[in-house]
Amino acid sequence: MSKTTSSRAGDGSALRAVAEISTYSNAVRYLFDRTDFERVRVFRFTDEMFKLDRMRQLLEALGNPHQQIRMVHVAGTVGKGSTVAMIASILEACGYAVGQYTSPHLIDVRERIAINGHAVGKTDFVNLMRQTAEAVAQLGSEPTFFELITAIAFQHFAEQAVDVAVIETGLGGRLDSTNVIRPEVSVITLIERDHEQILGRTLPEIAREKAGILKSGVPAITCRQTEEVEEVLREVAEDVGAPLRFVGKDIDFSYRFGASPGQGPHTRVCLTTETSQFMHLPVPLPGEHQAANCALALATIDALKATGFEFPEMQLHDGLARTNTPGRMEMVWDHPRILVDGAHNPAAIGALMRCVGAHVAYDSMVCVFGCCEDKNIPALLEKVALGGDKIIFTKAKDNPRATPPDELQRQFQEISGKMTQVAPTLKEALELASRAVGRDDLICVTGSFYLVGEAKKYLADLARKRGQPA
Repeated sequence: MSKTTSSRAGDGSALRAVAEISTYSNAVRYLFDRTDFERVRVFRFTDEMFKLDRMRQLLEALGNPHQQIRMVHVAGTVGKGSTVAMIASILEACGYAVGQYTSPHLIDVRERIAINGHAVGKTDFVNLMRQTAEAVAQLGSEPTFFELITAIAFQHFAEQAVDVAVIETGLGGRLDSTNVIRPEVSVITLIERDHEQILGRTLPEIAREKAGILKSGVPAITCRQTEEVEEVLREVAEDVGAPLRFVGKDIDFSYRFGASPGQGPHTRVCLTTETSQFMHLPVPLPGEHQAANCALALATIDALKATGFEFPEMQLHDGLARTNTPGRMEMVWDHPRILVDGAHNPAAIGALMRCVGAHVAYDSMVCVFGCCEDKNIPALLEKVALGGDKIIFTKAKDNPRATPPDELQRQFQEISGKMTQVAPTLKEALELASRAVGRDDLICVTGSFYLVGEAKKYLADLARKRGQPA
């Protein structure tokens, strides 16, 4: 379980831990000393392991900050981060103070908690961590990493009196630490196979876990799903009394992919409800797959109108256009060109390969790939093989769940005859890739947010050493 020793309420060791949270580094150490299910090896997803009662007790000790905030709750397998980003960007452009809670982070843990795009400050983070640690000491509980960071996010948003917070689930939905909230709208993005050893081996099992965020009387929106997933979502929604609408079925939606001299290749969406018409809006993020995420964001905005939010047309369009998603289709280096994307399941990798092909001109592409061991590795590798002309397998240095690169290479060789290499570290992988590409080629780092975060940090440090803009 936790690396720290579980303590009784108010005992000496717990109080000493609180007293030590006086600097940012100590606050981060206290957080990372907790059990972090994002980093531990494969485990079983059980009600015993994930107890919302513990989360509720912690929040109660902190004054129930989550009950002081209006929220949007987003779950799903593919497109959560993009959908959250578009919703938040529209809200901010329309004049609202918007909290944004996402995971995982790329470089700094504070990225997970932001207001209007600005991560929580270090001083605030220390104070929030100390308050939370004091509550933990009094309760004598042993919360997880994700429970702590979620509690801190709710506290920060409440203290800063945000108008609304857009909250992304961490894992699943039913037993996720964020599922103590009662949002204005519940949103479920595309459900695919991922974390199968944890959430379930079948799509209906996974869908049932994601549908756990649906709540009585809270409007819910989702996109087109497979027939078996749709059946589960409708069943759960009916059982709990959540009015559920499907974009593309219950909400009129269409899109088209095209190109123009000013915008290049891009997708435009149309979405119509009883109260809104969004006609031919450009999707701000590259890739045809982002049309469904954009439609979900717009349908969420429409649902928020019914709760009193106002969205002037010009500001709405401007906010959508300004959407920013670090670590997704992000070009982080020019010579050679290096693109990073945190795609970490087969559907996302497939979408990435199609997106790169449609939006980035290149002669050949070298993929630097690493992934976690709890993934459907054969399915991931099949998608990587569709786009990469050469694959370099590596792993993130701080991820104990990383699959050994030579094992990835062995499995890939059973799928494809494309050229591959193995590098024990990302740094060495990027050096190999740089020697293998020419001016018109592309390096794509993908398979894991851990790998993408490490790549961004390494290249930013390299730019600083060379006196270049990071």
